[in-house]
Amino acid sequence: MTRFPLSFLHFLPTAAPTSVQRWMTVLALAACPLAAQAHGDGQHNNTHAQHAATNPGPAVQTEWGIAGRPGQVNRSVRLRMDDRMRFTPDHFEVREGETLRIEVHNTGKVMHEFVLGTAAEHKAHAAEMAGNPNMAHDAPHMVHVAPGKKGSLVWTFNRTGDFDFACLVAGHFEAGMVGKVKVKPASTSPAVKAPAAASATQAGHGAHSH
Repeated sequence: MTRFPLSFLHFLPTAAPTSVQRWMTVLALAACPLAAQAHGDGQHNNTHAQHAATNPGPAVQTEWGIAGRPGQVNRSVRLRMDDRMRFTPDHFEVREGETLRIEVHNTGKVMHEFVLGTAAEHKAHAAEMAGNPNMAHDAPHMVHVAPGKKGSLVWTFNRTGDFDFACLVAGHFEAGMVGKVKVKPASTSPAVKAPAAASATQAGHGAHSH
């Protein structure tokens, strides 16, 4: 059996290792765009949510009203959200044309949100959230509140009717975390004061015939 010195190994062809290394390099380069895309998508979602919260853009009329401005606020309404999946109070009334600052306090230990809309809108949105719990959603008619924190939104109720507010965190709407808001027509004329009731003596005198 022929013996070769160890130094002979330096002269062996390196095609196989070089080929493996070349394939590893190709695979690594191919994986980079995928990783970058995955990271970019997550970063885009976060940036989009932050942008929507701080730059809502032009106000859009909805069936239940339109985004208001802080300088338009007529009064404030305060609600609490908790882990019993309830709002307190779970209803309030508004006059058509009023702009409210709605302040919500999450007294629970999980994330909750306040979303204005209609029963049909909430049902459809809740179904989407059930299928994709991590779906990013943000708009002027909703506010997401972390445990123990407070949040608010300003809304102009320029449409009359009965509307809903709800928490659309996956499973919360289905658990009954819903409330009602009634928007009454704006008063078009001052209330007419009813005439004072006649006294018993006057009534008796008026009934007496001469």
